[in-house]
Amino acid sequence: MSWLERLNNPVRLSISSNLDDTYVALLQQLGQVTPFELAVLGGRAMTTPGLAFLVGYQAALRVLWPSAPASLGALCATEQRSVRPADMQTRLDDLRLSGRKDFVTAGNAADWLLVAARSEAPGESPQLSLTVVYPGEPGVRLESLPVLPLMPDIGHARLFLDGALCERLAGDGWDAYVKPFRTLEDLYVLSALCAWLYGVGQTCGWSQVLQLRLIGLLGGCAEGSRQCADAPVTHLLLGGLFAQFSMLKQELNEAFANGPVEWASLWQRDQSVLEIAGAARAKRLAKAWQTLGL
Repeated sequence: MSWLERLNNPVRLSISSNLDDTYVALLQQLGQVTPFELAVLGGRAMTTPGLAFLVGYQAALRVLWPSAPASLGALCATEQRSVRPADMQTRLDDLRLSGRKDFVTAGNAADWLLVAARSEAPGESPQLSLTVVYPGEPGVRLESLPVLPLMPDIGHARLFLDGALCERLAGDGWDAYVKPFRTLEDLYVLSALCAWLYGVGQTCGWSQVLQLRLIGLLGGCAEGSRQCADAPVTHLLLGGLFAQFSMLKQELNEAFANGPVEWASLWQRDQSVLEIAGAARAKRLAKAWQTLGL
């Protein structure tokens, strides 16, 4: 059965008291799925935009690291609001990590952490490696951050590393992981949130035209999931998908205004999550546009 056929399953997931249990229950409900199916079918099954975001984020992680465990994970790159290698202070030395990461999505619920760390020799240009550590292991400590107004159901944490033993993934930490993840996250979170909106539309009886437009967007996302994350054509396609979504905003707001207030409140609270990385996405699109000679 295709993802589009399964998308019409009206059953929503019963939310557990913590994110880890909720995610385990979702995996049991979905069975064996691809990352795109996880984002779309998982987003459709969730009760809030924040939980749909989390599922899209997990799907992106599994494209980035296909060998990832089935449990919740997180990518830890941000230091002082930057992911640039030159701005990072976390260091990898003989498979030992030391430093800190300031913003880890769902960090306190994560079972494994992908950590970007500087690994160049003294005097060389900044170079990143991507490593894996596990919360609770010696030298790995997570500290909860205050709840944010945006997606308050998804907690965040700060990560402290003190000589923590790690695994090192193959490939360059920037080119193979941190850089492409921003595109993957955009694509799979958009997919999950469009699926969540489609589910709300079914529940609330939105117009057929609006539901079909959301399905069309998901079809474009499906094509995006088959492309290489760092290819210019992928950035072009992703720019087109976000442009289409932007054109739906007024129609979506009207549909929410004419429906149950609880759905409208959730969307009003969390919809700006898709705008967080807008500036970086616009730069990637401009570069792709130039590269393709358009």
